[in-house]
Amino acid sequence: MDLILWRHAEAVDGAPDHARELTAKGKKQAEKIAAFLRQYLPDQHRILVSPATRTQQTVAALTDHFTLAPTIAPGASAQAVLQAARWPDAGGTVLVVGHQPTLGEVASQLLGCNDYSLSIKKGALWWFNSREREGSAQTTLRLVITPDFL
Repeated sequence: MDLILWRHAEAVDGAPDHARELTAKGKKQAEKIAAFLRQYLPDQHRILVSPATRTQQTVAALTDHFTLAPTIAPGASAQAVLQAARWPDAGGTVLVVGHQPTLGEVASQLLGCNDYSLSIKKGALWWFNSREREGSAQTTLRLVITPDFL
């Protein structure tokens, strides 16, 4: 199974938090990552998106075919994200568009660094793979990329 974590792009500050929209820079960040994903995202995939406006605007640069997942809204736990994605047992590819610090906590957990959370930059993509090899489960970090490198 592949699990792709995509942190929403840059959004305006303000309240209410769930209604914050992308900035002009954020829209460009989303477009850059979306262009990258169009090249590498397998045809068969699921996309789970937080119900926050900024995550929906981020994924809109890629597609309008996604599932809103209230369980991965701002403040969600890493475990809630992994359960929503059905990691590692679902098979296939799941793209999760969400928030920091939750996505950083997911990345930390997958890398075996449970004592601290990683910081995922706005608009960045982290791509993990789970497989069984020689009778044991393995998690591999396949890719980390930020919009400014594209």
